Amino acid sequence: MGNSSKKLNIALIGYGKMGKAIEAIALQRGHTITLKITSATIAALTTASLQRCDVAIEFTNPHSAAKNITACLRAGVPVASGSTGWLANWEQVKAECTKDNGAMVYASNYSVGVNIFFEINKKLAQLMAPHTGYDISMVEIHHTAKKDAPSGTAITLAEQILQNNSSKKRWVNNNLPSVDDLLITSERIDPAPGTHKIKYSSAIDDIEIIHTAHNREGFATGA
Repeated sequence: MGNSSKKLNIALIGYGKMGKAIEAIALQRGHTITLKITSATIAALTTASLQRCDVAIEFTNPHSAAKNITACLRAGVPVASGSTGWLANWEQVKAECTKDNGAMVYASNYSVGVNIFFEINKKLAQLMAPHTGYDISMVEIHHTAKKDAPSGTAITLAEQILQNNSSKKRWVNNNLPSVDDLLITSERIDPAPGTHKIKYSSAIDDIEIIHTAHNREGFATGA
């Protein structure tokens, strides 16, 4: 939701903490929330109502995200989704997008700071690859209302590490890891919007990178 001179009619699908943050920024920038979908008004998510909008922004939950995105694609409305925990349905949704010649943007995190953190994470994983004396672990901390664990951002970070450092073969969440496993520990503490810590530990020293969100404005602005 950049500073475009064009004013958009937006369908806002999901009206939790992120939805409210997106609404505030959209209105501040002169856009119009033409359609607002909450859990109580999901029946209003129809082709006719969507087609009154220029774009849809979808931040819901792992159980409804794929269905919501598909509804937008079938209505011919471009959709940006920041919902996490639904990627088991990714191929199905991507096929729908291709079939309908639709437009879809998905990111596990739209924050500028987090996307810079992604690049730092990839570079650090590459730099540490020859240094096998370091073990790698991750901690992600979010508010107690977050329904998926690990977070989508943590999964993205973990996949980046696996692609750039061969010391780990897979990631595991809150389980006792084997030597080849990248352990992601998930903590749910209010009111934390989101913290991700990646640590490389050895007998000699530790190297740690951290991203901490102070509020949801960064996520909403990026969207």
